[in-house]
Amino acid sequence: MKAIVLTKYGSPDGLQLTEVEKPTPKDNEVLIRVRATTVTAGDVEIRTLKFPIWLMLPIRIYVGFIKPRNFILGQELSGDVEAVGKDVTRFKEGDPVFGTTGFRFGAHAEYACLPEAGVLAIKPSNMTYEEAAAVPVAGIEALHFMRKANIHSGEKVLIVGAGGSIGTIGVQLAKYFGAEVTGVDSTGKLDMLRSIGADHTVDYTQEDFTQSGKAYDVIFDVMGKSSFSGSMQSLKPNGRYLIGGNSGPLQTLRGRWVSMTGSKKVIVGAASQKTEDLAVLKELIEAGKMKSVIDRRYPLEQT
Repeated sequence: MKAIVLTKYGSPDGLQLTEVEKPTPKDNEVLIRVRATTVTAGDVEIRTLKFPIWLMLPIRIYVGFIKPRNFILGQELSGDVEAVGKDVTRFKEGDPVFGTTGFRFGAHAEYACLPEAGVLAIKPSNMTYEEAAAVPVAGIEALHFMRKANIHSGEKVLIVGAGGSIGTIGVQLAKYFGAEVTGVDSTGKLDMLRSIGADHTVDYTQEDFTQSGKAYDVIFDVMGKSSFSGSMQSLKPNGRYLIGGNSGPLQTLRGRWVSMTGSKKVIVGAASQKTEDLAVLKELIEAGKMKSVIDRRYPLEQT
């Protein structure tokens, strides 16, 4: 089968289209003919090794210390079940599915094997394969933080990085929970944000939301790059500040201190990927409450 193999760290030149052996499902696995996959921030971070220093050693041990061990990136996929292991009962041949490979990666290929008990579900009936492939990783992450925010109807929610994969789903989930949503991103993404439900938008190339004098019940910084002190000043009493991305030890410690000493709460930490969360997202999609936003499409060869 064809796969995009990471042969060296650094530039995209390290990604090579290669013929590799087609995987065979174990007794508890399904073999998926991949119809669509995505490039996530996690894929780019591993390719470039742009991680906080405390994550560098474990990543190198896992992927390859000096150079990658013929590693195939890709954390999200949709496709059709081509074969099932003898112990599999949840899926059958021909089922259209979507899911995440998690830290196994491997989705940038024509075929991938996933355990039946993995984060995998039947594809939403009202989505194409491309649309479904863009949901699992960002959707589960956004759902995690929006639940942690404990949003009440009518609250004001601001999302920094609203135009990315996590942010676009976060906007829609916040609206579903009844919030008045402000999306912060670059000029070219503002119309799109309004089209998926954002009530207000802020162009960060023109305006710093922390200097506007406006206050919010919830601030969700998808990548954790906004000013900590400025964000805290932009929170109402009892407000919640959610920090996504690879939040560092200093942010974590500051967040704990703030949460312990006042009414405002700081929430950090990535989601644990769970099948039941993917099922929730599927239900919202089929109910017309959520859709994915795709920037560009490419054939596998151009990954």
